[in-house]
Amino acid sequence: MSRKDKLRTMEALWVDLPKEDVDVISPSWHEKTLKNTSARIASGQEKIVDWAIAKHELRKRFERI
Repeated sequence: MSRKDKLRTMEALWVDLPKEDVDVISPSWHEKTLKNTSARIASGQEKIVDWAIAKHELRKRFERI
């Protein structure tokens, strides 16, 4: 399977997953990671990027590989 096909498959799975009515319990490390990310955003160490722009940039980066 080509990289492009793999990315398309992953995106299709990502879109489909929320459609399932399943309760998923987050691992305990998620809370710590979310707090760290929030702190990095508040301090200016991280910036929020629109998801459509992020996907476009990631596709450009990985299609060259």
